[in-house]
Amino acid sequence: MLTGIILAGGDHQRMGGENRALLPIGGELLVHRQIHEMGKICDEIIIVTNEPRPFLRVIDPSVRIITDFYPGKGPLGGMHAGLSLMVNDKAWVAACDMPFLSSGAAEVMQRFMDDFGFDAVVPRIGGRLEMLHGLYGKKTADSIRLLLNTGDHRLEQLLHFLRWSDMDNDQFAAHGIDGSFVTTIKTRDDYEKLLMSANRPVK
Repeated sequence: MLTGIILAGGDHQRMGGENRALLPIGGELLVHRQIHEMGKICDEIIIVTNEPRPFLRVIDPSVRIITDFYPGKGPLGGMHAGLSLMVNDKAWVAACDMPFLSSGAAEVMQRFMDDFGFDAVVPRIGGRLEMLHGLYGKKTADSIRLLLNTGDHRLEQLLHFLRWSDMDNDQFAAHGIDGSFVTTIKTRDDYEKLLMSANRPVK
């Protein structure tokens, strides 16, 4: 089975301090939208945040809410905590600012990961690696710990410790999945543009 890990840390300065995970979109909070999509293929969902209280008020108790073991280390700190505490062997890790998560894309990556025995599979959309919509094995937590102990917490450096593969646009397109699942909300302007556009169905 698969664990879904939502990384909901960060200072959210570009959103004026407002947590992107708690933004309303199409009549529901962004995090609820993500939980629903992850729930299609994940039997465990974990939210990693440095501010649990706002989530405790709005998240179903079946969703685990945890904090970092290594505070202030960015996405790597959140990934380490989630991967260390999950019950499954593999996780679908996503950033909290992605409104169009795709369980279909995650399923394709999981099959690829299982077939070839990779430690991780990461989308490469438009030539850009999207590590925060990727799949990772539980042992990745050990690699993250080793990396953090070097004083380096750059996300892309993690790949040097893993046997991994990317999957590009064409591989997803072969399954009828377009690359919009890696869309992010970084700024208030991004959010306003999203609200003005029609809500897209998630594949």
